[in-house]
Amino acid sequence: MSERYEYLPHRLLRRPVRDVASGVEGELMAVINENVSDSAREHWVELAYIRNASGREFTTSVSNVQSADDSRDRVRLVSSPADSQTPNSDQV
Repeated sequence: MSERYEYLPHRLLRRPVRDVASGVEGELMAVINENVSDSAREHWVELAYIRNASGREFTTSVSNVQSADDSRDRVRLVSSPADSQTPNSDQV
């Protein structure tokens, strides 16, 4: 039987990331191709290990990981201060 896991390179390792499934942000600690099967037939998945602010690590699918910096920039672009201003009565 082969190894049960292997480490994979990822462009966001050791950077702030966001798990889009849960909304939790943290630091991407590792990406591992892991055999999660409990039977003779192998089933491999790519898991991202993220350490949140409390220091606990959790796993999520690699496809759920995005840069936390990108998501903050996206929020700023969508909800700029000019968009949130409402006209007062003398501007209407």
